[in-house]
Amino acid sequence: MGGSVIVFDGVCNLCNAGVDFIIRRDRGARFTFASNQSRAGQELLTRAGLDPLDADTIVLFEDGRIWLRSSAVLRIARQLGLPWKLAYHLRFIPTIARDAVYRLVAGSRYRVFGKRDTCRLPSAAERSRFLG
Repeated sequence: MGGSVIVFDGVCNLCNAGVDFIIRRDRGARFTFASNQSRAGQELLTRAGLDPLDADTIVLFEDGRIWLRSSAVLRIARQLGLPWKLAYHLRFIPTIARDAVYRLVAGSRYRVFGKRDTCRLPSAAERSRFLG
């Protein structure tokens, strides 16, 4: 496993759109991905002491550190080049306020954006970016 790993909700349409967004803008292929429903995602979460059944939280494993919710989103954006990396300046907003907005979106994401019956299957070109 190289670079940074993003664990996301593999059945969430919004989360999958986010993964697609990142893949298109991650020119250096820094990020790899694992759904929290996959064995790899569940193992990463369990080893980190996180609940592998909590699909409401995006998790970024980066340089030996773990970032959750809005902090994960901002650290991901920081790696995507302009204009997206400018969002990293939002880190100066208190985490409690950023995460309140994150939780609001996460709590309504299935109702607003829908949910898949199964996790996404990466294309042949994407396969090397996804962990089992």
